[in-house]
Amino acid sequence: MGAIRTPRGKWIEEGLRALTAGGPEAVRIESLAQALGVSKGGFYGYFDNRAALLAEMLDTWEREVAEAVIEQVESGEGDARAKLERLFAIASAGHGPTTGVAAELAIRDWARRDEAVAERLRRVDNRRMDYLRSLFGAFCPDEAEVEARCMVVCSLRIGEHFIAADHGGLSRAEVMKLTRKWLLR
Repeated sequence: MGAIRTPRGKWIEEGLRALTAGGPEAVRIESLAQALGVSKGGFYGYFDNRAALLAEMLDTWEREVAEAVIEQVESGEGDARAKLERLFAIASAGHGPTTGVAAELAIRDWARRDEAVAERLRRVDNRRMDYLRSLFGAFCPDEAEVEARCMVVCSLRIGEHFIAADHGGLSRAEVMKLTRKWLLR
């Protein structure tokens, strides 16, 4: 009986975990195999080389944080405000190796040093902004205000985790709830 192969998705997931922990330099075939508890030979059954793995990691990340999220939001009922509420809930719950903020930040850092990654990040950000524009534009007639709301949402997604400020008598969760309510007015 042959050995059971480690699924392709596990290599990608472990690669994203390594990227999140240590940047693209940490994505090494040998260390991924060790983390998965397998020999590195199985890697080559799926990928020609490390560059192919890195490209599939980015493909997976892009699909999960853009198209899959949009599909999930669109699969539910309701108007644009209801869809935005669903989007906010999905974004705040995303903690997986591909969808979490840590993976997002690692890819953004990588994009500062790699033009191909920067181009992919631009594509993801533009896709997100286009989708947000369509939702906010459904109930906000002022294009400039739509753009400002979209920018606030994207900035909060990335920057909220860097802010260490206290909020008077309010918790961070309460402030985020107030912010979402303000955005949907």
